[in-house]
Amino acid sequence: MKNILFVCTGNSARSIIAESIINNEYSNKFKAFSAGSNPSGKINQDVKSFLEKNKNYDLRNYSSKNFEEFINNEIKMDHVFTVCNNANNEVCPIWPQKEQIIHWDIEDPVSKLQSANNEEKQIIIRNTFNIISSKIKDWVNEK
Repeated sequence: MKNILFVCTGNSARSIIAESIINNEYSNKFKAFSAGSNPSGKINQDVKSFLEKNKNYDLRNYSSKNFEEFINNEIKMDHVFTVCNNANNEVCPIWPQKEQIIHWDIEDPVSKLQSANNEEKQIIIRNTFNIISSKIKDWVNEK
């Protein structure tokens, strides 16, 4: 069983989506965690609803937390993924063991969700979910 940490800025959407995909679709090989460099302190409610209602994922034990919690943790991370978007000048977190980091440039859906109606929110979240799911599938198939 390999441990994976997904890190983004706010730990409210992208990293939560990635963590939930691994823990629900690939739990036979991996255990996923997520964290943020500047955590919002809560999971985005629209993302949470989408994952619980549309994907039937259980997020009861999920939370938004700082990635420093994992730096000196007893849980050894085999892989660390950053899922922030350099194109939007987001500050990607720095992990101490740089050789462990895999970077995926994924646009943050949270700012788009703020001004979207319910239908648009579903499209935005579904698109982000599909991008992350596809990247995870490709990565798992390479392992």
